[in-house]
Amino acid sequence: MRIAIVNDMGMVVEALRRILATIPDYDLAWVAYDGEEAVSKCAVDTPDLILMDVLMPCMDGVEATRQIMSQSPCAIMMVTASVNRYAGNILEAMTYGALDAINTPAEGSVDLLKKIGTIAKLINASSQGRTVKKPRIYQKTLPPLIVIGASTGGPQTLVKILSQFPQDFPAAVVIVQHLDAQFAPGFAVWLNEQIPMSLEIANTGSTPQPGKILLAGTNHHLVMGSNLSFDYDEQPSNCAYRPSIDVLFKTVANHWTGKGIGVLLTGMGRDGAQGLKLLREAGWHTIAQNRETCAVYGMPKAAVELKAAVEVLPVDAIAPVCTKILRMSVNRPI
Repeated sequence: MRIAIVNDMGMVVEALRRILATIPDYDLAWVAYDGEEAVSKCAVDTPDLILMDVLMPCMDGVEATRQIMSQSPCAIMMVTASVNRYAGNILEAMTYGALDAINTPAEGSVDLLKKIGTIAKLINASSQGRTVKKPRIYQKTLPPLIVIGASTGGPQTLVKILSQFPQDFPAAVVIVQHLDAQFAPGFAVWLNEQIPMSLEIANTGSTPQPGKILLAGTNHHLVMGSNLSFDYDEQPSNCAYRPSIDVLFKTVANHWTGKGIGVLLTGMGRDGAQGLKLLREAGWHTIAQNRETCAVYGMPKAAVELKAAVEVLPVDAIAPVCTKILRMSVNRPI
């Protein structure tokens, strides 16, 4: 795995270099000392992963992330002196496609290596095994359910979709966005400020409610139980990302007995593709975001290859199609 370091502090660059040198499979691709230099180097030599500082002279890490993801996209992890202090900058970088963030580590940092390992698994992720689906018995008493999975570039994509749903939207919505738990509360606040519907982090015992959005909010997997309420589960432990989109989709396919729409958005790897296929086999209308509007055409591409998507749509068309399907389902204006 080829990793680049972008940081204006020589001491931090050297510390990161030494940490990477402890793992034989990690090679240093190049070093840049500001965002402008990183954009130029990435265009010539795109690494597998960039460890990107947030605050730098000439061009900061947020703008560098935006330009890299639009010109020569790759996995980016934000590395900063204080994740909490610069949470706003980090969330903005994540809207452009950054995958994760971590405090500037001490030498030999286990946390940094663990996060890099997770991203390495994501880049090389293979499809998960299938689970056995149960027959669908539709019940009119349950609201329509929309389940959405997103990763790289997901935050801004989610805003584009959710902002088109009115406050009294008749469906319940559940979202898994690949995001470390420490950012979930801030991300929920950020989303709530930009969309009409009410959004909150899913808790143990939360149930799908019309007009309400639930967001996965821990580093465990959000799962639906046989009682149609949500919980968090540490298993399966071998998923590249926690929470996993596949785990949510599969448990929903196994237990939800009402009508539903599954949506898989931009992201690296294959998470969600197998789960989306199970939803389609269970009678759901399934949608994958198209290549042209994805920040990274990884997860939707995997779904298309598995024939898991009924439709492949540009991001601006997803909300109108969901509304049309629900209008036909509930037989009333939306």
